[in-house]
Amino acid sequence: MRNFRFTPTVALFQPLFWITLRAIVLLWPGLAATAALAQMPQHVQASIVAKSEAPRPGTNTRIAIRMTPETGWHGYWINPGDSGVPVEAEWHLPDGVRAGALEQPSPTLLELGGLASYVHEGAFTLLADLAIDRSVAPGTALPVKVDLTWLACSDSLCVPERTTLQLTLRAGDGAVDRSRQSLFSAAEAALPSSGRAQGRLEAADGRWSFVVSGAQGLNVGRTYLFPMEDGWFEASAKQQATRAADGTIRIEVAAPGPAPSPRFAGVISDGRQSFMLTGLKPDKAVAPVSEPATAEEATASEIPDPATGREANGSAPKATPPSTGDVPALKIALIGALLGGLLLNLMPCVFPILSLKALSLTRAGVDRRAARLEGVAYFAGSVATTLLLGAILIGARALGHDIGWSFQLQNPHIILLLMLLSLAIALNLAGLFEMTGVSVANRVMGKPGWSGAFGTGALAALVATPCSGPFMGVALGAALVLPPPAALAVFAGLGIGMALPFLLLAFVPALQRLLPKPGAWMETFRRLLAIPMLLTAIGLAWVLGRQSGVDGLSLGLLIATLGALGLWWIGHRQSRGRRAGTAALPIMAALLLAIAIDLPRPVEATPIASTGKTEPFSETRLAELQAAGQPVFVDMTADWCLVCQVNKRVAIDRPDTHAAFDKEGVVTLVGDWTNGDPAITRFLASRGRNSIPYYLFVTPSGETRELPQILTSELLIEQAASGKPS
Repeated sequence: MRNFRFTPTVALFQPLFWITLRAIVLLWPGLAATAALAQMPQHVQASIVAKSEAPRPGTNTRIAIRMTPETGWHGYWINPGDSGVPVEAEWHLPDGVRAGALEQPSPTLLELGGLASYVHEGAFTLLADLAIDRSVAPGTALPVKVDLTWLACSDSLCVPERTTLQLTLRAGDGAVDRSRQSLFSAAEAALPSSGRAQGRLEAADGRWSFVVSGAQGLNVGRTYLFPMEDGWFEASAKQQATRAADGTIRIEVAAPGPAPSPRFAGVISDGRQSFMLTGLKPDKAVAPVSEPATAEEATASEIPDPATGREANGSAPKATPPSTGDVPALKIALIGALLGGLLLNLMPCVFPILSLKALSLTRAGVDRRAARLEGVAYFAGSVATTLLLGAILIGARALGHDIGWSFQLQNPHIILLLMLLSLAIALNLAGLFEMTGVSVANRVMGKPGWSGAFGTGALAALVATPCSGPFMGVALGAALVLPPPAALAVFAGLGIGMALPFLLLAFVPALQRLLPKPGAWMETFRRLLAIPMLLTAIGLAWVLGRQSGVDGLSLGLLIATLGALGLWWIGHRQSRGRRAGTAALPIMAALLLAIAIDLPRPVEATPIASTGKTEPFSETRLAELQAAGQPVFVDMTADWCLVCQVNKRVAIDRPDTHAAFDKEGVVTLVGDWTNGDPAITRFLASRGRNSIPYYLFVTPSGETRELPQILTSELLIEQAASGKPS
């Protein structure tokens, strides 16, 4: 598993991957019949045995559940860490019998692709106590049944698994089967020792300090603390363990925020011995957030000093947006919009649409006039969509709303509609049904004519809006301050850039001749292009869950299922030469529900960890750090921003980047724009921007550097290393 590396695309969808797996495990009982029919082999074998098959009424008897993974596979602990699902048990017991909680041996730490998990890497035994009531008559049959669900993972695959274990006990004298004694003795020895280790929990400077006594014999160099509850600290956070002269062990770890519960419980282990820690109460709150500056203080701090040209707080003055009458600024903005639009064609949600539309020009019977007509129509659809979005943005800002590019993605209803649209396109490309309206792909690889090409261009522009890529940041920022006609020209330039490749193909026969000849391979290619569209739908589902929580995601998936069933029904009727008819009703119902259903209000963004190194963004905090001569990295991001998520995985959240930032004392300020934040929008506007990603680096001397929208770890390390320009 240590040799497995995530590509940027895989890393981007890691969070959704684990959410999906958790949902599957929770829903697995409803799929049991299907799983049984499939007879899929299980990678972790489970068995059950009782310490006594004749438990005495009024006493407890031990039950052991033995989990044996295949070589290279593992299961998860009570708290799985950053990823995974633990073993969960649902007991079915007769009257007079109660089951206690599952007790697990201590886990080991497994790190993979930036995620840290608490796992059981070999065979492990879970123990539970069955309490037999005194009222149970001797000789009574006691059938015991337990439904188990868990997640089994290997180097490159995770599989949710399920089984039902049964055994029949009979109330008796409590005699113990000696042949099983060794199994239970080994299982109990593997459990963390309770009652021997004591501890206290201290909080200071954004860190927890766990001071443990009574854990004799632990190898401090291999000691690790595993919290039984998530939220105390990140599973991947570095733990520093030291032993004092009196034998106590101190473990320090960064705290992401306030304690998630009044008392801490966990396991301290060195891989050979383990001790249970319970009831540790923090001596005080951790990582207090500094009070925001008053309005008077904030205003005063922004007044430039006439002698130095710097603001009173020591920070550099804010960037001045381009003048509304600056013609060169308009030219630069237009060039940036054109280049940015060109690059949007490489997005995973746009590339399949463009590819199939381009291949539609290779079909037999398409003359030059028809090709040009389609090129112009595609061009018109793309430009009209970006103009419409730009007009809405400009109008809303004129009315006093603090919004920016991709504003529509801050609404969960829009995310849901785009998710349904992406799913429909993916199913169409996979051949489940054929579109007869807007043309993306059908049996002749693209519906000819003005309407199909116009709709395809509009569709491509619509699904390409989640992020701004290279060259687009300055262009869209300039649109904030240019007069409305000039600003609309910038948005039109974005649509032109997107449509330009297909327009050139339509008007230049030499380029058409470079395309591969039509053939059966086109159908295979079409189905392969369904994959990036399906990944787009999955990514949008993840964003919906982040915006509306689990309830909103569940509603969205139910609506998507309804729509998919309708599309399947249409495809079934089409295969028989019949029209859609009543099969369109589920699709109409799904669209109406997506628009009218009362989705949960957008959840507040998860507070960014204030660990002393990473903090939530505020202009006040940025000014304080600048005044103190602290190097700062500003990261403006959102869950729906594809480029942001890729940058996070391949550049920002890398061990070498973290090490460089820690060495130079760089504080990262993260601004989450997922649900829209007027303060972030105003800050972006003050920097001449209205889109993300946006990255800023402030040196100890106060120099402010704008970083490119495509980051590398090397670039960030270079910025942190010195105050010299890179």
